Amino acid sequence: MAISLGIDTGGTYTDAVLIKDDTNILAKAKALTTRQDLAIGVGAAVRMVLSEASIDASVISLASLSTTLATNALVEGQGGRVALIYVGFSASDLKAHGLLDALKGDPVCVLEGGHLHDGLEASQLDERRLIAFLQKHKDDVSSFAVAAQFATRNPAHENRTIDLVRQITGKPVSASHQLSAKLGGPKRALTALLNARLVGMIDALIGRAETVLREIGISAPMMVVRGDGALMSSSQARDRPIETILSGPAASIVGARWLTGITHALVSDIGGTTTDVAILKDGRPVIDPDGARVGPYRTMVEAVAMRTTGLGGDSEVHFLSEGLSGGVTLGPRRLVPVALMAAEAPDIIMPALEAQRKTTTPGEFDGRFVRAVRGINIDGLMPREVDFLERIGDQVHLLGSILRTRIEQSALKRLVERGLVQVAGVTPSDAAHVLGHLDVWNSDAARMALQLFGRRRTGAGEVLARDPEKLAQIIVDQLTHQTGIALLQAALAEEKLDENLASHILMQMGLGNHSGILRINTGLNIPVVGLGASAQSYYPAVGKCMGCEMILPLDGGVANAIGAVVGRIIMRRSGTITTPSEGRYRVHLESGPEDFIDKVVAFRRLEDGLRAAAKEAALVAGADDIEVAIDRDIKTAQVEAREIFVEATITVEASGRPRIAI
Repeated sequence: MAISLGIDTGGTYTDAVLIKDDTNILAKAKALTTRQDLAIGVGAAVRMVLSEASIDASVISLASLSTTLATNALVEGQGGRVALIYVGFSASDLKAHGLLDALKGDPVCVLEGGHLHDGLEASQLDERRLIAFLQKHKDDVSSFAVAAQFATRNPAHENRTIDLVRQITGKPVSASHQLSAKLGGPKRALTALLNARLVGMIDALIGRAETVLREIGISAPMMVVRGDGALMSSSQARDRPIETILSGPAASIVGARWLTGITHALVSDIGGTTTDVAILKDGRPVIDPDGARVGPYRTMVEAVAMRTTGLGGDSEVHFLSEGLSGGVTLGPRRLVPVALMAAEAPDIIMPALEAQRKTTTPGEFDGRFVRAVRGINIDGLMPREVDFLERIGDQVHLLGSILRTRIEQSALKRLVERGLVQVAGVTPSDAAHVLGHLDVWNSDAARMALQLFGRRRTGAGEVLARDPEKLAQIIVDQLTHQTGIALLQAALAEEKLDENLASHILMQMGLGNHSGILRINTGLNIPVVGLGASAQSYYPAVGKCMGCEMILPLDGGVANAIGAVVGRIIMRRSGTITTPSEGRYRVHLESGPEDFIDKVVAFRRLEDGLRAAAKEAALVAGADDIEVAIDRDIKTAQVEAREIFVEATITVEASGRPRIAI
């Protein structure tokens, strides 16, 4: 008998599940995610699930972790301060693919160097400027990223940069050619930059999680879920944290398939911070051919075609004063629900809410609180941000009392983005407490916070809502509407149609089965599998709105944790063969280009190298019974009635189930 442990660290909850022989769920448990130290929540969930199953930790043969940490960090703009080394490109290229925006003012060095399309050197690497840049910034960044022109055709300059970064700074370095074999320098640079920004966060999570598991008595190896739903070793995840973006959502797709047996459906997973929508087709998650997109960033990470929207149970509720009736909208920022913070600090929250209720004039920051998150690296903070953080200290404060000037709002925003400060305010989770859908935190605090929020005046001069229940329903209805938009956008994209049609008035009229002179009927034509702890509360209304079957599996609240242990290890390695002249075949390898005059020999050289690399990666990840598949994408052209070889891309996939500890 093999017992596997699946763990998922979400924005609000950390889930754990025990599965016997990949077929039966023995037990499941939830604990609050502890942002200041995620391992505390991991340990709590694991201890709970072991207690629920009444088994000893030593019998666990495999542990696997899926996480929304990287996804949420990119959506919320968090991560460490990094430096980008940009080789062979012009400074104007920094604007491509959002690279300049992603830098957020972090240092960048544009250097001479790089290679040509055929892998030959374009110009020498400017090592003098590189060394000066490294010496200047070695102490003020947490990690480095390097992207060189045509590094996928010849990585020599990226490899030399890696050596110098390690020698001079000792800091982690992310190289673009190690993360993607595709062309597209600025996009590869963006991928490397985001990888570098995530290194510290993921390394800390994995390290602490492994420590906690050992303390509990679990000695089995730990796996981590990638963004395509496959598994990799924890050491691989530390080096390539960017590959864990969409890890949690990808695991949920694998879990949805395992739970329902369905082969064709939309899968919508609502968490605390995001709603993730993907398509299950022929029993497998659809992979995004353009690379994973998270928030504003399009990366080169191979991942499920997942649409991540800043909409969840803990999304910030915004007041809309425009128009006579007013209203609310949700997200994309996550707040701590007032009900949750009141459960943790009732002596501060409850008297403050009561005092605000007694005032006659609504305040801008009514029902909003702030606290610091300790244990996170504060390198790179500005003096104003450090002062603000020190002022917060270890207490929970009314937001209005801690903000002294308008200019400090930018400091607060930066601290929230870095994960150093949390803001509490009204969220859908608070609305669910008021409506009786949830009763896990402080419902009285939620009711008072909604009462304060509802006092705001619309364009007609009327209050938004005179009682908390009315406002709670407005918030839940808005969540239903925005979830429906996300589902429609995913469906329209799959149909190769304009995603903006999701919000078009005719589409919205059709969802209501408009019947006048015109008859309009729109909706989804395939089932939706609703996942997440709050899906049972919110998604029946979504299914009714979309006019489709809504499948809510009993264990859908821990689908991510389930998917973490029923997946396979899959390692892919890709390479290219070009033809610099007729009759010559250039194989682009990690060690540099090699030329052949025999096409068969060239193909064998590349395939043998890729097969060895993919199998080695799968073995390192802990795969057993490895299977290898090879895909050849060969491009040719017709010239004077002759077929001429142009280019070939070879992809080798090595896969297997994780080895079980005995």
